[in-house]
Amino acid sequence: MHLVVHADQRQFTIRDSGSRLTGSGWTEAALDHRIGAEPGGLAIATARSDLVESSVTLVPSAPALTADAEHVVEADLPVPSGRLVISGPADYPSQERFFSVLPGRYRARVSYVPTGPPPADWNDHEYGEHYRYVVEMWPVAAEAGVEVLRQGAAVWDG
Repeated sequence: MHLVVHADQRQFTIRDSGSRLTGSGWTEAALDHRIGAEPGGLAIATARSDLVESSVTLVPSAPALTADAEHVVEADLPVPSGRLVISGPADYPSQERFFSVLPGRYRARVSYVPTGPPPADWNDHEYGEHYRYVVEMWPVAAEAGVEVLRQGAAVWDG
């Protein structure tokens, strides 16, 4: 599923529909690995507080790393309801996107791929590079922590 998300406050979330994120996942370490992992979902840091391109794909197992991704990080994403919600922090319920999966635990890989502006109106006064935030998910049985597979530049968001 290809999306253009309003990443207000330089983030968007992917979470189980029965959960609300509190911001507790934004630890000092999370700022380096760029995702705030919480029991109910993930907050994904973006380089811009703007409209950003993303995609969410369900795959059967861990895929190969995206060759042109500057930063790649993985974390667990429990989806007990079988319904994912993808949204920005300022989105109204009518703006949320939904994605159905089998209930269970998934591993989510987020790859930061350099790109141009999204094919929608965007804020050309906002600082920061344009990235496509590629989220690939596959079912897992065992719990695992956040893992950075490719560390991007320390200064990357404007």
